[in-house]
Amino acid sequence: MANKSGIQIIVLFLSILLSPVLKADDGYRLWLRYDRVSDPGLLKSYSGAISGILTEGHSATMNAASHELQFGLAGLLGNEIQCVTGVTSHGTVIAGSTANSALVRSLIGSNTINTVNGEGFVIRTAVYNKKKIILIAGNEDTGVLYGVFHFLQLLQQHKQIAELNIENSPATAIRVLNHWDNLDRTVERGYAGFSLWNWHTLPGYLMQQYTDYARANASVGINGTVLTNVNANALVLTPEYLVKVAALAGVFRPYGIKVYLTARFSAPIDIGGLRTADPLDPDVIRWWKDKADEIYGHIPDFGGFLVKANSEGQPGPQNYGRTHADGANMLADALAPHNGIVMWRAFVYDNNVPEDRAKQAYSEFTPLDGKFRDNVLIQVKNGPVDFQPREPFHPLFGAMPGTQVMPEFQITQEYLGFATHLVYLAPLFEECLKADTHARGAGTTVGEIISGVHGDKKLTGMAGVANTGTDRNWTGHPFAQANWFAFGRMAWNPKASSGDIAREWILMTLSHDSETVRGISEMMMSSREAAVNYMTPLGLNHLMGEGHHYGPAPWVHTGRADWTSVYYHRADTSGIGFDRTPRGSNAVSQYSKPLDDMFGDPARCPENLLLWFHHLSWDHRMSSGRTLWEELCYRYFEGAETVSANVRYWDTLDGKIESEVFEQVKSLLLIQEKEAAWWRDACILYFRTFSGRQLPRGLKEPEHPLEYYRNLKFSNVPGI
Repeated sequence: MANKSGIQIIVLFLSILLSPVLKADDGYRLWLRYDRVSDPGLLKSYSGAISGILTEGHSATMNAASHELQFGLAGLLGNEIQCVTGVTSHGTVIAGSTANSALVRSLIGSNTINTVNGEGFVIRTAVYNKKKIILIAGNEDTGVLYGVFHFLQLLQQHKQIAELNIENSPATAIRVLNHWDNLDRTVERGYAGFSLWNWHTLPGYLMQQYTDYARANASVGINGTVLTNVNANALVLTPEYLVKVAALAGVFRPYGIKVYLTARFSAPIDIGGLRTADPLDPDVIRWWKDKADEIYGHIPDFGGFLVKANSEGQPGPQNYGRTHADGANMLADALAPHNGIVMWRAFVYDNNVPEDRAKQAYSEFTPLDGKFRDNVLIQVKNGPVDFQPREPFHPLFGAMPGTQVMPEFQITQEYLGFATHLVYLAPLFEECLKADTHARGAGTTVGEIISGVHGDKKLTGMAGVANTGTDRNWTGHPFAQANWFAFGRMAWNPKASSGDIAREWILMTLSHDSETVRGISEMMMSSREAAVNYMTPLGLNHLMGEGHHYGPAPWVHTGRADWTSVYYHRADTSGIGFDRTPRGSNAVSQYSKPLDDMFGDPARCPENLLLWFHHLSWDHRMSSGRTLWEELCYRYFEGAETVSANVRYWDTLDGKIESEVFEQVKSLLLIQEKEAAWWRDACILYFRTFSGRQLPRGLKEPEHPLEYYRNLKFSNVPGI
């Protein structure tokens, strides 16, 4: 509990921060903007309902919860809310856990809250000593912290708090960000500056940004962070770096966040002096056990390892004739005495294997179902290729009933315009999580499978590839913050609505004006489909520039086949698309019935996945009545026009949005408008060389010839 002088410092800071002189907001506060409630009636209501704060318990987590509650209420209500030692008046906010507070246990009426799990919370209006109070409680202190953030967000969103009865628990146990951060502070597929982790000044200097990062994650229920790139560097496992990792873990711990590291499979050779990394070799097994003991000596609550093995040149157990299960289980056994876990990525493919790349992960992993240790999670990308603007859900979801699987989503926009395009990703997450796998009959959604609804899985989780960096607003594009926010919300509740999440984020960051909220929400909700249309409509994918992945390049055909564009679109004079029916690669067979039949029938296959599963004639008749060529052109133009409409709409918000955010978004929307037209024109011109058809009537001819787009060259593209 903070003392009075500490609260006075907080209030002084807020008075400076909220001064009318400072009209611009640079985005650093993310959605934790505890600005004074602007509605006079609501402000009066809130002030009347909240008179004091009583926090029970003195753990580091309860101290964090207490400080957040004081800081948030001081900003939202515009005045200091006193910490009290007892309930002497109406409006006391009591925060505590059943584990550490007799008062909370007495208010709950039992030793535990039976309706929520260990990280869950309740927020209730109650009566204590004839005084009306607000109770924020959990079975554990971390649950209380989550409850405090939820309560403050109710006020941020201008919700009523007169009668509260909220019960909320996370549906997944592991909710983790994967940082593709390198030890030199570059970020693979990072578009918001350099890595947050300043390894040079750690462990001695702990930047305030580390704490603010932890606060932001805890506020949306994220409870883990993988600090290093999946293309791993074994140096992070050396004593030099472990003391630095331990320092970060110490900052994150009060906020319920565990640290994880990526383990390079060849580490016993790279830093251990062994001649092999064979997972069945006794010396290798001993080396990893000793390394795990060493790590936990520094970080007692270390979460475990994330591993990318035998993929894109990374070493792995197959180098020694062993399986993924052999490798994962060896590491899992080393971590098990410390309650650590292994997240083993299923992103595996080999250009030397003639099989369709989209099939390879399923082919490698399904024979291993049931062979992984209980502390192993198989981390599966949402789609079977690689974070494309749209993919069908990965067939591994539901195909491994004896194995614990977790989805991996990409929050950073590697294939979606980097951090210059406004693309709200929650609809993409929702599309995957609500997809019906039919693995155990109709209604077996991906979200239910990864939440453990079906079966008795001990471990559940969800991972997101982070989009943070050293840019002042954390994510480069102000709206990219919403993707970080949405990932946390949907990892906590895979059934959450992307539309509801968008409105929550807008209310906490941009505006409370109902028309403005509605308009921005519509812009966000249409943005992902717009990007699909101006990049890869109708199930096309992997059309981006070679290596850097910036801009359109459907003509790429040199180098390893599965890194080219032509491998995926297969355009020729007869048509376009990848035939994954039984006549082609038969990837449809990896899906349960009736999906295999539906995907395999062009008359029933969803049109937004049509060219993913079928190679069709340019004259194939679409549901609109247009030919495939005409529909393809219209989709490309529709996507670009949606961006132009967003530019026009955003201009109407001048004076309604804080100036710095307004100007930055306006500039980025203009970049997106230009690049959407670039994608549209380059792709249409290229595909026209095969279709031999003109643009449908009414559509504008591209500004430049095809060779202009093919000859564009780029250097120093971020995130390579």
